Amino acid sequence: MRKYSVAIVGATGMVGQRYTSLLAGHPWFEIKALAASPRSAGKAYEEAVQGRWAFEWPIPEGVIGMNVMDATDVEGVTKDVDFVFCAVDMPKDEIRALEEKYARTETPVVSNNSAFRYTPDIPMMIPEVNPGHMQVIPSQRKRLGTKTGFITCKPNCSIQGYVPALTPLREFGVAKISVCTYQAISGAGKTFERWPEMVDNVIPYIGGEEHKSEVEPLKIWGKVDQGEIKPAERPIISAQCYRVAASDGHMAAVSVSFDKKPPIDEIRSLWDSYEGLPQKYKLPSAPEKFLTYFDQPDRPQTRLDRDLYDGMGVSIGRLREDNIFDYKFVSLSHNTLRGAAGGSVETAELLCHEGYIPHK
Repeated sequence: MRKYSVAIVGATGMVGQRYTSLLAGHPWFEIKALAASPRSAGKAYEEAVQGRWAFEWPIPEGVIGMNVMDATDVEGVTKDVDFVFCAVDMPKDEIRALEEKYARTETPVVSNNSAFRYTPDIPMMIPEVNPGHMQVIPSQRKRLGTKTGFITCKPNCSIQGYVPALTPLREFGVAKISVCTYQAISGAGKTFERWPEMVDNVIPYIGGEEHKSEVEPLKIWGKVDQGEIKPAERPIISAQCYRVAASDGHMAAVSVSFDKKPPIDEIRSLWDSYEGLPQKYKLPSAPEKFLTYFDQPDRPQTRLDRDLYDGMGVSIGRLREDNIFDYKFVSLSHNTLRGAAGGSVETAELLCHEGYIPHK
């Protein structure tokens, strides 16, 4: 097949670096442009990330010498690409303005940023969970005045372990959720070398995270109505979010009540059989199995299980009855793969498969 030409906007940050690694040798996508802030513009990529490369493996050969463009040079960045991945570190109003400029060049934007998550005609997708939200894209294009350009974004990384786990159970009426997330430092774009005060530490606060964890699932579980996504009114969600001394991987401890309490065996069966469109279509980034349950009482563990199916699988364990709620369990997802760059790449694969991203 003819490959899609892509640009990575925000290519020098941790998520941008993940994109360069995930797209090296990708069967559908080929990196044609890299863009970042003005301080990196004009440099070779290797020079732009010198001293900041976040991973143990080397910079992919295909981008080492690639010239980094200025992310605000929208016409230049989009000149030879079919769509862009965007993961910039900017104020939200500036991100909104920038991503709309990209979309108005008739270049679809697959965003890792949070700026448009609450916009009713912009899909916020976990591809296995709410692919139907793609249906709002024509309405968004009408608002933007574009034929092919649009924006889609991914949800907060901390919810991408427990929202997938609860989705197959919604038929029983998920009523109340209490969740505590234990989030790795890469979620802040940091390594232990750059954040030494996190070694042997837990910080019981991540700015804005609890609000996102309580609100975003409702949009994901919402319905498309007259060209907009209408958030679900239930369940009630209470979240606490902690930063912990792990390099990668966000764990969630979940307690849940239902309108109609299901048997444990039925929950396990639904988890075991659940699959989404990425599995059905065998998309390149799709994990063979989306939800994996561990019977061992001490699993999943962040270090052992975050890389399940190349970091795209969701791990679940410790399902048991709860004294206040109906059940409790733990879940785990890789925050910079499933929760960030990998989830965005899978989203782009689904959008291409469904015809929303054409070749220019």
